[in-house]
Formats: sequence, C-alpha cells, structure tokens
Amino acid sequence: MVASPAFTHPWSYEQVGVEDVDAFLLPGGHAPGMKVYLESSRLQELVSTAFARQMPVGAICHGVVLASRARRPDGRSVLYGLRTTALTRSLELGAWALTALWLGDYYRTYPITVQQEVTNALAKPEDFQVGPVPILRDASGHLNRGFAVRDATYLSARWPGDAHRFASEYVAMLERA
Repeated sequence: MVASPAFTHPWSYEQVGVEDVDAFLLPGGHAPGMKVYLESSRLQELVSTAFARQMPVGAICHGVVLASRARRPDGRSVLYGLRTTALTRSLELGAWALTALWLGDYYRTYPITVQQEVTNALAKPEDFQVGPVPILRDASGHLNRGFAVRDATYLSARWPGDAHRFASEYVAMLERA
C-alpha cells in the first residue's frame, strides 16, 4: 500500500467527485488537527450527495460528526430520520479524564461531546444508539464485542474498539451494493 500512487499522492477534497467513488468511509479521530476534515464544506457536500444517491456510507467515531454536519436540500442533516451511533459521551469524557493531566484537551476536539452534536442533528434523541458498555475491544475473532448500527445504506460505529465489527459489516454492505 505505501508504494501505491494513490497512497503517496492522495487526492485533495476538491479533486474528489462522487462519480469517482462507489462508497464513502468517514474515519474518526480527535484533537484540533481533525477540525479541517470535520469542518470541510466540500466533504460535507460530497457526503450529502452520497446520501442523496443512496451510496454506501460508513462512519466511525468522529466521522459521524462529519456526516451529521452534511445537509440535505431542506437544511436538515443527512442523518435526520436515521438511526446512528458515534463516540459516546462516556467514552469521550472517560478518555479525556484519564489523560487530561498529560494530554490536556487532546481528547476534547470541541466543547460539546460527539454524542450531543450528533443527537442534535437527529429527528429524535432515541435515534442515537449508545449500545452495550464496551468492556473489551472487538477483534476479528470476537465481532460480538463490537457495536455498529446500520440504517439503509448507512453504517456507523462508536470507537476503535468497534472497528473489526464495523469493517466486517461495511464490507458486507459493499458486497450487497
């Protein structure tokens, strides 16, 4: 992969067109460096178009924030009326509390939690699915430890501890598309 021209010379957001891809995968991450990605009006536009065309879209952790900020023509979030999950309040604040002494606000990208921002974009608060308490991270042999929510052609997951399950379900969603 590291020798691939696509890896060594990635497209800019402006170079990407919905017609160039078959699906979208919105990765997560935190810290101030993520703001360029999460606040990109171009990426929000691409995500909005992908949802309108019913393309497969997967989002994990803070990637769900990008999806929640993408708007439909009526001004509502593309997630309005869908069920989703994302980094939960307890996971986000727990990581921050455990590391704030050494990392400061590294785990607090915004003053509002991911869960609250995403929930604010939904039709109903209960459309945000918290899932079971994540005691153990998932693994390829333990997908049941992970948690993901699928609604139509959209798949979401909470954090890296759900990544194996998320990846497995995303691949299955792509195979059916």
